[in-house]
Amino acid sequence: MKNFKEKAMHIVFLITALVSVAAVVLICVFLFANGIPAIGKIGVFKFLLGTEWRPENDIYGILPMIIGSIYVAAGALIIGVPVGVLCAVFMAGFCPKPIYKVLKAGIDLMAGIPSVVYGFFGLVVIVPFVRENIGGRGFSVLTASVLLGLMILPTVISVAESNIRAVPESYYEGALALGASHERSFFFIVLPAAKSGVLAGIVLGIGRAIGETMAVKMVAGNQTIIPESITSGVRTLTTNIVLEMGYSTDLHREALIATGVVLFVFILLINLAFSALKRRSGKA
Repeated sequence: MKNFKEKAMHIVFLITALVSVAAVVLICVFLFANGIPAIGKIGVFKFLLGTEWRPENDIYGILPMIIGSIYVAAGALIIGVPVGVLCAVFMAGFCPKPIYKVLKAGIDLMAGIPSVVYGFFGLVVIVPFVRENIGGRGFSVLTASVLLGLMILPTVISVAESNIRAVPESYYEGALALGASHERSFFFIVLPAAKSGVLAGIVLGIGRAIGETMAVKMVAGNQTIIPESITSGVRTLTTNIVLEMGYSTDLHREALIATGVVLFVFILLINLAFSALKRRSGKA
């Protein structure tokens, strides 16, 4: 009976794994089957390096959206990663238990807040603040970066904290035995030992920042121009798709799917870069 249960669970786990792989394969087939022909019709260089997006004239250049996505994601990382990693270190090694319970509950709550609620917060609070204190219309690269920096915090904090806690206690105790202080032991021994896990959290944060749609749509301005400053409006790859997919037809629709292909390749390259960095760290 025990062997039967084990075999049954083995089959269940195998089926779920195959379903996951099949879902990814189907998404890839759909995207590339519908997107690559559009890129061929438009022209690879015209599509990727074109600076104008005018569907009414069959002009499809997504360079402003590519640059906009990079700017917004980079800004989110600059804002969110230092705060997230330091918060994870504080929670794992310095936070008193009563405060930890409250802080942990707050971070879990942040992770469960819908994107549109974040977008509404950005629209009501961050946009007016940027407009009145920094300049521009408020709908800008800076606004979107700040909002996404807040949104990636739960991911970065949770993954980084769990990996810091997974470092063997002997590392910390050995550092203390050699005369290091509590702070030095954590920052120079424990944190470097958990760097692969911390990087994983950062990569997940990048994926969240690049893939976010609704919140960015509400605060970025959605202008199909290459941003000249952090107060310029911007349109990302994801918002370009969601704004126009509802009424697109023919080549216009195919061009939006091709935009999804570019976004997919972005995420793939980020994950490959992380894997390579992880392997290099392991060899070191």
